[in-house]
Amino acid sequence: MTASTRTFAIGSQFQPVKRFFRTPKGLLLVALALLAAVAATHEGVRLILPGVFGAMLAAALLDVGLARIVRGAWFFPSGALLSGLIVALIISPTESPRVAAVTAMLAVNSKYLFRARGKHIFNPAALALVAAYFLFASGQSWWGALANLPAPFVVALLAAGVFIADRVNKLPMALAFLGCYLLLFTLVAFVGDAGRAAEIFRAPDINAALFFAFFMLTDPPTSPARYRDQALFGVGVAVACVAMYLTLGALYFLPAGLLIGNGWEAWRRTRTRSRASSPNIGAGKRTPAASPARADGRGERPASDRRALAVEHAVSPPRPSR
Repeated sequence: MTASTRTFAIGSQFQPVKRFFRTPKGLLLVALALLAAVAATHEGVRLILPGVFGAMLAAALLDVGLARIVRGAWFFPSGALLSGLIVALIISPTESPRVAAVTAMLAVNSKYLFRARGKHIFNPAALALVAAYFLFASGQSWWGALANLPAPFVVALLAAGVFIADRVNKLPMALAFLGCYLLLFTLVAFVGDAGRAAEIFRAPDINAALFFAFFMLTDPPTSPARYRDQALFGVGVAVACVAMYLTLGALYFLPAGLLIGNGWEAWRRTRTRSRASSPNIGAGKRTPAASPARADGRGERPASDRRALAVEHAVSPPRPSR
């Protein structure tokens, strides 16, 4: 074997890895790892590594095992790695690494327990974080959102967040959420408790909101694809988060608000499909499935919606068959 042939063979072996890191999931994993590396300069590498690696390893092993049992197939647990990393970036690094690991495993379990039409209903990390609060009274410092670093570092968070939200075609949703979220708290500052509302505009709360909007809210399987639905979803989650904060003042108000939005989105999808397949009683015929209208009214999806759906299918590949 010549040197050029050997080089080509080695390069071919790494092609799947290269392809993965060009996908939305691969890019998100890189972006979150970079944020963790930046935050580690302040938090301390020795402090964060056990929680981060423990959460990712526990989530990955559990997902591989459950997939083998339920689907009868082996696969690379990219979603579990992301859920474990997100959980680890939010839970306080001063918590025991076991808390992060168990929370990550709760995230993976939720994908198998709460499903509808082949997709999980709730954002895994959000559900696990709420559950962990009640099970372990775990702290949530959102250290991965660079909350403990000087204010200029928020630019890095914004840059990474906008890049990822654009790649998964969910930027309208993130912007709708942030706009409504900040507007509502601005109104609260004028007509209600100004001191309490002002906390939202300071670290770590503002960093948490940005991280949440760009990296959790935009989870493709649990959020809508069309731009109009994205905007409504973002506004709805913002209202739910603000309501949770003002009524309960709970530490988990952002993940809890997202769970409310996920539930509403699952109901909307089911209702839309039911309407499309319900019989037309008056005509004695089935109503044909409604195809989304194109901007010019000729029954084809707008280009923006086609791109959104293409990204969603890329992020959520079909389940492997037995």
